[in-house]
Amino acid sequence: MNSLYFTEEHELFRQSFKEFLRTEVVPHIENWEKTGTIERFIWKKFGEMGFFGIAYPEAYGGMNLDLFYTVVFLEELQKIKSSGFAAAMWAHAYLAMTHLNAEGDDRIKQEYLAPSIAGEKIGALCISEPFGGSDVAGMKTTAVKKGSSYILNGSKTFITNGVYADYYIVAAKTSPDKGNKGISIFLVDTNLKGISATKLDKLGWRASDTAEIAFDNVEIPEGNLMGEEGKGFPYIMQHFALERLIMAINAHARAEYAIDYTIDYMSQREAFGTTINKFQALRHTMVDHATEVEHCKVFNYAAVARLNKGEYVVKEATMAKLKSTKVADEAIYSCLQMLGGYGYMEEYPLARLLRDSRLGPIGGGTSEILREILSKMIIDKQNYQPAVK
Repeated sequence: MNSLYFTEEHELFRQSFKEFLRTEVVPHIENWEKTGTIERFIWKKFGEMGFFGIAYPEAYGGMNLDLFYTVVFLEELQKIKSSGFAAAMWAHAYLAMTHLNAEGDDRIKQEYLAPSIAGEKIGALCISEPFGGSDVAGMKTTAVKKGSSYILNGSKTFITNGVYADYYIVAAKTSPDKGNKGISIFLVDTNLKGISATKLDKLGWRASDTAEIAFDNVEIPEGNLMGEEGKGFPYIMQHFALERLIMAINAHARAEYAIDYTIDYMSQREAFGTTINKFQALRHTMVDHATEVEHCKVFNYAAVARLNKGEYVVKEATMAKLKSTKVADEAIYSCLQMLGGYGYMEEYPLARLLRDSRLGPIGGGTSEILREILSKMIIDKQNYQPAVK
């Protein structure tokens, strides 16, 4: 236990959540990986146990706990051989629901946040577009005011939970001529006419559904505008620090899992009359990766502690995601190599881990985009401030 950040209560929560995953989730993982569909019952079970409400107000069924409970939630989800399942859970709880809580009014929170915490509704955050990628300000989707409604047209892609979600949090341009100052955020119920979702076939994260979504003259009630019109870009930017830290934590946790698994394998696998954990080249390779992962973990925890105190950690979160996802990819690549031919077999976890991990440097802002953001801060001395006080 890291006593600097985790209390006995955090560790009790970890053991409880780990046991829940072992008994309620792990038996279904292989089926969900094959079908690409996570059955609805597990969302309800997560809700009943309070796992979706960790960070949310008690008024809507949450527990309002500190961010290190979220760290525990994320870390343990990375250790059950399905980053796709993990992504479906945290994208719901920390992407879609973060916007509901931050920008939704009381009606929206009662109708969508409370059922999301209970596991009765599934949410998806819709920002990326087919020709936009990490360029949020360049989005083409529009929401034009018409009477007491907005008419939504456009498309989104790479949307986790996009096929089976009950609602979307959608970014769209309400004033296209104003660039990033013309973006607004809407709650869009998926039962509205004019919405179509197409499941995408992915290299990894196969348990989660990822969709391309089209909006064809979808009529949204004006009451489903979240926050102020034209403030969507600042709202999105405001939450990027948390999203990047989530992906950094996921990275160090899955790398740690891969290293632990591989070290155990090496202690049993024999070659040339001894176990392979006695070969210096292999030992030192694993030590190098374990050192890198530990550095990332310590940095990530420190950034979470600052965010938990309300500090604006956009630089640290960006660094955390950039470094941790790279370190995880490299560690998992080496771990697969340590297993030799068995690393290439689907019955061993490293093949799936390698595929799943590769999304880390891409999703939530590519490493190339993150380097440019950091360049502006470090080289150009640009000082980013909280977009919304």
